[in-house]
Amino acid sequence: MKKKVFVFSQLDEDILQRLQAQYQVEVINPKLGDVNQQIREQVKDADAMIGAGRLLNESNLATAKQLKIISSVSVGYDNYDLAYLNQKKIWLSNTPHVLTETTADLAFTLLMSAARKVPYLDQWTKQGQWKRTVGEAQFGRDIFGKTLGIIGLGNIGAAIARRGFYGFNMNILYHNRREKLELAQPLNARYCGLDELLQQSDFIVVAVDLNPESKALIGQHEFDQMQPHTVFVNIARGSVVDEQALIETLKAGKIFAAGLDVYLKEPLQESELFNLDNVVTMPHVGSATAETRKKMAELAYRNVVDALEGRTPAYVVNPSFS
Repeated sequence: MKKKVFVFSQLDEDILQRLQAQYQVEVINPKLGDVNQQIREQVKDADAMIGAGRLLNESNLATAKQLKIISSVSVGYDNYDLAYLNQKKIWLSNTPHVLTETTADLAFTLLMSAARKVPYLDQWTKQGQWKRTVGEAQFGRDIFGKTLGIIGLGNIGAAIARRGFYGFNMNILYHNRREKLELAQPLNARYCGLDELLQQSDFIVVAVDLNPESKALIGQHEFDQMQPHTVFVNIARGSVVDEQALIETLKAGKIFAAGLDVYLKEPLQESELFNLDNVVTMPHVGSATAETRKKMAELAYRNVVDALEGRTPAYVVNPSFS
């Protein structure tokens, strides 16, 4: 009898077909109603799950009897109750590394768009406001030669720093739980405390992992230390930033602009952020290119196959019980 794979979100069609050729595959269908009830029913006899973007915990996984792996088509795994998965001896795998450069591209896109007021000026032009030479209200900020502060110098943070250093001759500061000499030295990046980075940087990009130390890392105290011309970018997780403090800071003009790809609540349907001209809002699309999503799906597929064929997947988040 074929092993069962439950696909709990939209999945690349080629990968889906490859799974169907090897295993019994069931696919979630939000049009049928209660998604969590579908999960509870399907995991009763599932050997593997693959997908992303859903909260998975005891409430919808308790019926699982033989689940070996949840293969997440993502790098982050804060949607999953890791303690519960460990208790149930269910592997959680992810897809690191393949989205580093794409996410760094998006971070720098946000930085540049916010600095040069791209969304605001796009609408301003389309609305027929361009009737004469632009004035100070339409002026942006220079990027070349300025100071870029990276909070979280992991692979993605370093990729963002490379774009600033090599592409825009930027001075790089970084704050991290520990120094990253191997990543910092080629960029002449200087390790510093968070307060110094906030005070000295013209551009600040948050690229930390979500963990107990990084939750609510940037609040009103941190925003108050930034310069009035600072451009703030968050591509990490929404809960790393006090969103209301950011809104108040932007409304008061205490920083120049912000570029955001992540939010406290997602999908973001209503927000004061939408009323501000000095914010660029993107719908959590750091890895959303056709090429990168294909690579992520391929890696998630390999994680599933390895687990079901008796091998330890290459990227297991919780390997301690294996």
